[in-house]
Amino acid sequence: MKTNLASKELLVHDSYGYHKRILNLIPDLIFQITVNSNDDFYFSYLNKSIISFFEVNRFELTCNPFEVIKSRIHPDDRDAFFKSIFVAKDCYDQWHHEFRVQLTNKGTLWFKATANIDIDENGCAVFIGSLNDITDIKLREFKIIESEARYQFALEASHNGVWDYDVATDKVYFSKESLHILKFDETDNLVTNSKWDDRIHPEDYATYQEEIQQHIDGLTPYYENVKRVLTKDGEYRWIRSKGKIIERDDNGQPLRIIGVHSDVTLEKEKEKAMQHQMEIISKQNNRLLNFAHIVSHNLRSHTGNFKMLINIIDETNDQEQKDECFGFLKATSKALSETIDHLKELVDIQSTIVHKKEDLNLNEFLHQTLEVLSNEIKDNKVNIVNLIDRKETVQFNPAYLESLFLNFTTNAIKYSHPDRTPEITYSLEKENGNVMLVIKDNGLGINLDKHGQKLFGMYKTFHQHPNARGIGLFMTKNQIESMGGTIEVESQVNVGTTFKINFSNEIQ
Repeated sequence: MKTNLASKELLVHDSYGYHKRILNLIPDLIFQITVNSNDDFYFSYLNKSIISFFEVNRFELTCNPFEVIKSRIHPDDRDAFFKSIFVAKDCYDQWHHEFRVQLTNKGTLWFKATANIDIDENGCAVFIGSLNDITDIKLREFKIIESEARYQFALEASHNGVWDYDVATDKVYFSKESLHILKFDETDNLVTNSKWDDRIHPEDYATYQEEIQQHIDGLTPYYENVKRVLTKDGEYRWIRSKGKIIERDDNGQPLRIIGVHSDVTLEKEKEKAMQHQMEIISKQNNRLLNFAHIVSHNLRSHTGNFKMLINIIDETNDQEQKDECFGFLKATSKALSETIDHLKELVDIQSTIVHKKEDLNLNEFLHQTLEVLSNEIKDNKVNIVNLIDRKETVQFNPAYLESLFLNFTTNAIKYSHPDRTPEITYSLEKENGNVMLVIKDNGLGINLDKHGQKLFGMYKTFHQHPNARGIGLFMTKNQIESMGGTIEVESQVNVGTTFKINFSNEIQ
């Protein structure tokens, strides 16, 4: 197609005046298009109805009529419009084509052009036809297409809710199923996207916006997101939303987005429970590996000592040296027995047989511990500060709670600072339904940067105390974790140490 198109006079020759007058009386939109052998294209006739309808003024009639009519055709439809004319010309077939026009007063309208094609005496193709306004038909078709698209998309979600978002008006259509997910019904005024966005959990909002923007930017074929949304009843439910842009403007910005969403709260709860189980399994595996390491290391150490001492006894004739080796054998045997007892205790901790929980008063167990250690407390002039309310209780194992108080109190006394009066403070911290027992001392403290990773290891000691065995913290940590709790430590050398025991959500 050539771009330098000839301009022709709109009015037909006088010989056609009679026919022109008749055609001008017809309300239909009549036109004649002529295409010569060089593919020059021009309107050789437009009746008054088409001139009036297309809002062509007298000044424009004196200009190039082709450019005038061309300017009325929607930019997105121009190439297809002209291509269809030349295809019909080459095939000598009837011309049928649908396209949009943009008019100042009437806006955007759809038309269907129909024309017969004749060849005149100069070999030019002459299109004689009419235009029909099919805007209403097209709008109905689009509604059907939108409904079908909505239906097809909804099929992917089976019985889940359907939504249809008109970006320009910020209005959202929610199906009945969609509203019911959030405990709403058709009478509730949840019709704008902003009202939906306002119900999204603050922690999930940024990710929700980011994933929508990725789809708007064309980075993803559709939008999908799982977030918490506040229901009418005031509870948060996990909602999976999936949507797709089905219409954009000339600048590529979304005009309509349709999609589905479903309640996946049960799925998320199962996922959370599974994750919790995996964490338990992981911890159990780590404990098993740790236990295997302890058994391998400590028993091998004892058996090595036995082997060495027996070899010395077999090889020496010195009775004094033999007697000395027998003394070492007794000490090694005692140490081996203690190691086996510790390992048995560790196995018992991990066994569900001893995981019985009771409603225990913290102050009663603390007072029992202080009575048991009363001589040590008196001899070391320890200042005891008890800030625990006398009614506070926890769901825990009695033997473990007794062991917990005993171990932490004993350690605080054992590792007290020589330059100041020892002080041990017992208190509770409550946060998000959890209660933490806090035991704080002003003793020697521990260098956590250096020893933090092995603080709760078996047989690990960090001060040169003659009675330190390195078993108390290890056992206590395992007891706490076997009951579903956790333990944290804060410490500073020459300042003191604080242990925080979280008894999980089972605090009364």
